[in-house]
Amino acid sequence: KVFSALLGEWSELPQNFSQDMILNAPSRNIMNKLGRSVLALYSYDEKPESHDIKDELTKALRLIARAPMIVAHAYAVKRHVFDRESLYLHHTDPSLSFAENFLRAIRQDGSYTSVEAKLLDLCMVLHAEHGGGNNSAFACRALSSTGTDIYSSISAAIGSLKGPKHGGANEMVMQQFAEIKANVKDWKDDGEIMSYLSKILNGKVGDGSKLIYGMGHAVYTLSDPRAVVLKKFARTVAQEKGRLDELELLESVERLAPLAMNDAGKDKVVSANVDFYSGLIYSFLGIPDELYTPMFAISRMVGWCAHRIEEVYNPRNRIMRPAYKSLSKREAYSPISERQ
Repeated sequence: KVFSALLGEWSELPQNFSQDMILNAPSRNIMNKLGRSVLALYSYDEKPESHDIKDELTKALRLIARAPMIVAHAYAVKRHVFDRESLYLHHTDPSLSFAENFLRAIRQDGSYTSVEAKLLDLCMVLHAEHGGGNNSAFACRALSSTGTDIYSSISAAIGSLKGPKHGGANEMVMQQFAEIKANVKDWKDDGEIMSYLSKILNGKVGDGSKLIYGMGHAVYTLSDPRAVVLKKFARTVAQEKGRLDELELLESVERLAPLAMNDAGKDKVVSANVDFYSGLIYSFLGIPDELYTPMFAISRMVGWCAHRIEEVYNPRNRIMRPAYKSLSKREAYSPISERQ
């Protein structure tokens, strides 16, 4: 309760922050605006360079609390400026949960159901952390090892997550799923679904990547427990929204994809990862696809801050210096005048 109260108190952005940093400098990309806004918070901190553990924890909690409102306001301004939609900005309600405040902030009428809030809360918990080996956590730790401030370190992590190979996976799942929905006429016909999946794997349809997005993971090879949990709770919202047929089609793709991959000569054990279901769930919640990666960032802010604190207060406290070894062959020097 104390933790929730602190986050509720600190979720409100500094005075004039949205006007100065978001409204006056709109961005088409919400992740770009989130990264710049986190850097800007340095200017609103009375002790931005302090590495005292109490100050560091306060900064971390404030970043965690403020990230959802930065994203919500950045999205509202993006819609207003670039999509020519009406502008609405909601203040936070300290009595509401993280998920409730976010749903309230991105919807014009501020309405949401308890089922929606609980499912979004679950998504955010499952996305909050995933070990130190992922690219954005490493970026945060690498910068933190130099002794720089928390705002610079977290902004670097946001920049890393912005890349489609890292944070944009659920968007790619949804783009591919839209193609499957449009081209598979009978969503209950396993044969037709298998045929289309085979075309994807052969590069005959889709973006030519020959990948079924959302299937497989570098760490979770047999099963991704996050996907299992999401799938379980997604059914309730799917029924509430009248979209159970879409969820069942995605479940069929999950079931048939390993078989199609084996038929294509990809003899590898694969399972659905968390991105396989998170995009559809966000869709059920009315969250637009341009907010999928920012939602990931809001959740992962917790993990990044934890990694930073561990790095900064590690007794070893040495700068990270990755080593690179050139594999190129030695060649004789050619004068510039002789080069083509």
